[in-house]
Amino acid sequence: MIKRDRIKETFQRIRDEDRPGLILFLTPGYPDWDATRELVPALVEAGADAIELSIPFSDPLADGPVIQESTFLALERGVTPPDCLELVSDLRDKVPDTPLVLMSYYNPILSYGIGRFASDASAAGVDGLIGVDLPISEIGPLEEVCRPEGIHLVPLLAPTSTEASVEDSSRSATGFIYCVSLTGVTGERDQVSARSFELLDRVRSYSPVPLAVGFGISRREHVEAVCRHADAAAVGSALVRVMLESPREHLVSRAVRLCRDLAGRG
Repeated sequence: MIKRDRIKETFQRIRDEDRPGLILFLTPGYPDWDATRELVPALVEAGADAIELSIPFSDPLADGPVIQESTFLALERGVTPPDCLELVSDLRDKVPDTPLVLMSYYNPILSYGIGRFASDASAAGVDGLIGVDLPISEIGPLEEVCRPEGIHLVPLLAPTSTEASVEDSSRSATGFIYCVSLTGVTGERDQVSARSFELLDRVRSYSPVPLAVGFGISRREHVEAVCRHADAAAVGSALVRVMLESPREHLVSRAVRLCRDLAGRG
């Protein structure tokens, strides 16, 4: 049976509706599993087009202090890759049309076993996978096991990516391409870096695949700015910061309020 391509469907819908797309990032299991299971459908209802779920890792070099804190707290709770796959399986019926994309450093996937990981992720309902620290030159083995399972491997490109990396990643990409808006770690910024727009032009010259921009996006005006050039904006630190600062009883409502603001529904 051919697996449904929710990523393709979602970006086509965004383009048909001629609006900015919104991808939101969560750390599974933070602050607890009930919160994540409640948040994901609530955020989708509030305007999120896709959800990134980041498998917690002990050495998250690309993450800024906010996401590092949520990752640390999730690891303290004992969150593991199998737990994250089980979460996707639990969520799949609640958000049947929404892409669920795992973001992970390569070590947890390698330790799990790349073939088993791809098979289990597909069975759980994972639509895409972002290998944060996996360069295009080393993506082959993971791509070989993910492609038959209907899982899109989403390249991560930065303003500092070489032209060869941009070309190779863009030409081989399916699903969408994640473009980092700045040099450095994740975190909120006052303005979207102009270097992200230069990167988008470089990527567009090689591929028609939808583009998402992340890192440093925290307000509706940022979403609108990047989506004049890209298909979607990805927001992580701003959402996680709201969660970190909210009492548990207000966490979901405050996260939903931010999502509505980002989606232009505030």
